[in-house]
Amino acid sequence: MTRRRIRPGPAAGPAPQPEPAQPGRLLDARLHLLDRLVLDRSGEPVTTVADAEVEVDPAGLPRLTGLLAGPVLGTRIFGGTPPRSRWERIAWRDVTDVGTTVRLARESDELTVTWTERWVRDRIIARIPGGRHDPE
Repeated sequence: MTRRRIRPGPAAGPAPQPEPAQPGRLLDARLHLLDRLVLDRSGEPVTTVADAEVEVDPAGLPRLTGLLAGPVLGTRIFGGTPPRSRWERIAWRDVTDVGTTVRLARESDELTVTWTERWVRDRIIARIPGGRHDPE
């Protein structure tokens, strides 16, 4: 019995993407954005990216306009999508860097994404004795 080695054919990879007409950065949303930690200007964690908001410009090119964050754990387990009113939006103009994390030009207190944390801090934690200051 002789063994015959079968060689795979040429790799049929994705078609090459055209170069953008204007300066910018080509991002793969799944690879570069989704589930990335978002840090504010001082390096404090804010949230994670759950989805991206894309609009089509008059030339027909897609433009990233915002990052969306919100309660998506349940929908990932059970399926579906959260209602649009539950998404918190971070404008793309506030993003300064995309790497292993997404960095913002604003502080977390200026964003609506952290309103629940601020509410818990101001209404619940602040009423606990010693809850109004950082531990030493």
